[in-house]
Amino acid sequence: MSNFYVADGQPHPLGATMGQWGCNFAVHCPNADGVELCLFDKNTEEQLEVIAMPAKTGKIWHCQLSNIQPGQLYGYRVIGESHQQIGMTFDHQKLLIDPYAKALNRPAVWNKTQYEGDSQFMIPKGIVQNSDANLKQGQQFSKPKTPLDQTVIYEAHVKGLTQLHPDVPDRYKGKFLGVCQPAIISHLKSLGITAIQLMPVAAFMPEPYITNKGLTNYWGYNPVNYFCPDPRYVVVDSIAEFKTMTNTLHEAGIEVILDVVYNHTAEGGIDGQMLSFKGFDNSSCYLFDRNEYGAVDYNKYVNNSGCGNSVNTAFPYILKMVMDALRYWTTEMGVDGFRFDLAASLGRDPYEFSNLSGFFRTIRQDPVLINAKLIAEPWDIGHGGYRLGQFPSNWLECNDKYRDTVRAYWRGDKGLVSDFATRLLGSRDVFPKEDRSILTSVNNISYHDGFTLHDLVSYAQRHNEVNGEQNRDGHGHNLSANYGVEGPTTDAKILAMRERQKRNLFATLMLSQGIPHMLGGDELSRTQQGNNNAYCQDNEISWLDWTLNQPKQDFLTFCQHAIALRKSSEILNHLNLRDDRYSLGHNVDKINWYRPDGERKLEDDWQNHDNQSFAVELCGPYSEGQSHHEHWLLVFNASEHDVRFHLPNLGASTAWQIMLDTRYARWSEQPNVLIREVHMQAFSSICVFKCTVED
Repeated sequence: MSNFYVADGQPHPLGATMGQWGCNFAVHCPNADGVELCLFDKNTEEQLEVIAMPAKTGKIWHCQLSNIQPGQLYGYRVIGESHQQIGMTFDHQKLLIDPYAKALNRPAVWNKTQYEGDSQFMIPKGIVQNSDANLKQGQQFSKPKTPLDQTVIYEAHVKGLTQLHPDVPDRYKGKFLGVCQPAIISHLKSLGITAIQLMPVAAFMPEPYITNKGLTNYWGYNPVNYFCPDPRYVVVDSIAEFKTMTNTLHEAGIEVILDVVYNHTAEGGIDGQMLSFKGFDNSSCYLFDRNEYGAVDYNKYVNNSGCGNSVNTAFPYILKMVMDALRYWTTEMGVDGFRFDLAASLGRDPYEFSNLSGFFRTIRQDPVLINAKLIAEPWDIGHGGYRLGQFPSNWLECNDKYRDTVRAYWRGDKGLVSDFATRLLGSRDVFPKEDRSILTSVNNISYHDGFTLHDLVSYAQRHNEVNGEQNRDGHGHNLSANYGVEGPTTDAKILAMRERQKRNLFATLMLSQGIPHMLGGDELSRTQQGNNNAYCQDNEISWLDWTLNQPKQDFLTFCQHAIALRKSSEILNHLNLRDDRYSLGHNVDKINWYRPDGERKLEDDWQNHDNQSFAVELCGPYSEGQSHHEHWLLVFNASEHDVRFHLPNLGASTAWQIMLDTRYARWSEQPNVLIREVHMQAFSSICVFKCTVED
């Protein structure tokens, strides 16, 4: 005899929803013979009740239970025959996570023994939420709404950012509440950060093969649910603590961008585990290969992600679920934007990419998401998966061409001046004027999946042995250099060169048109000991080390000044050309490119393979009586020798003032001088000049 009064309830909304008469449960499961709602003791996780859901409307099973209290643990079991050849994989022994659950009672962790047979004790349970626990739909957050041209993104991992910080209380280390501690916020603010991009925070499960090696999926790119904050980052209440984090960051003027993974799940391929989607509607939730006759082969999962499966976002239910998740994180959890992992998969409709795919059209017309920052990782590993520059105009795109060109140029590779100049001014070969904003390119030198900035100038090769894959994992094409010794050294000359190259790379990032994205910890000279794929390293390799010696403090100070310089200038953060009709108005009258001898660069100069030095002049419009007239000169020299530069003639009573010079190890050493004609540009350095009226 059930302790609950069971009524039919309603098919919408999906998930567990508290109301006046109890809790409504609704789940998409079109081909099952029956669905059971299972309730569990929140202390022991022993099964308390099994309720056969009495109603089905279309593809949705539903019921309403009286006497349910917030905090109740629940999951589902599905009744039906399993026929893999037609895509149906029902298994009554497998407890399933509600795809629309808003919180889980514990992290998902692979355990082969607990999974075999009845998986009840391996699978985390959904937690019924009080309807008042979430902010009401439409309630306004006090969001910073930072303009794109003022945006500086800081990529961080919740645990990595906070675990070793001495001023984060032990209870909050590695948690959402650690991210919003005063010490963390103070650091971000002093640096000039406007948005923190958090690596995946939605509930995930490390892959079995990683778990079996005694490691973990530290990064979290293996989701089991799209709505739940992962319990690993929670002290007590996942929803309340996440909201506290976002609200506190918003109060400090810092936006929150989430890295979201909608291209695959932790359920893997044909031999993968059944956790949620597979058990409810396997044939619709995932993409499958087609045989030589064009028929779907349900024994072969499409693997555009490299993780065993590909989520079918073209299927209406999945599209709705992803959109519901995005709206939930935006409206109820306070998020300001999203970075979409392997976003080319979202544009497959369902197999081929189109920037008019159902997903892109749906997200573009959504009134809730109209002001959200949308950042694409514009590729996946499937056929035709590289799509840089092909996303809709309301999207920003991570630009790997920028990363590779800037790395190679400063490494000393020749023949790159033309390409480097193109990247510097917004990659307009990729994001054409009038069609795309000059701010479309999300520029980065380093990202979580690669070398840190410090390692980029300290290692010529990857060193991933501790990952247990014989150093075969991670990128082999890093465009890095060690400047004489692989890894740590006490050689003062090598150390000085490494620090200079870090300043060059970071300054280039801040002087480039587009959105600067920096990897959290680069400003602290963080090393991963040469590991460029630390996805499975939940230890000091991945955690930020907050201890600073003098060189580290000097570089942090340089980063702070470089960001401040960018943000102080309308031209440096948002070049608006007269011939670009993407928006009205302009802030530059002319752009001039110079050779070291002071002559304008000609076409042959751009094609000179040995040329590694040039200057660009950015001259803002000037009118009589104007109090502020921006006029900049950026000088780059990637060669191994000093170069004598003849600076543009400014006329009487004006001169060039040095605003930034990467030759100096300390910002305080940078001279406050005015130069009129000739400047000796140091080897491997940048100098930024601003036109100034002489006293």
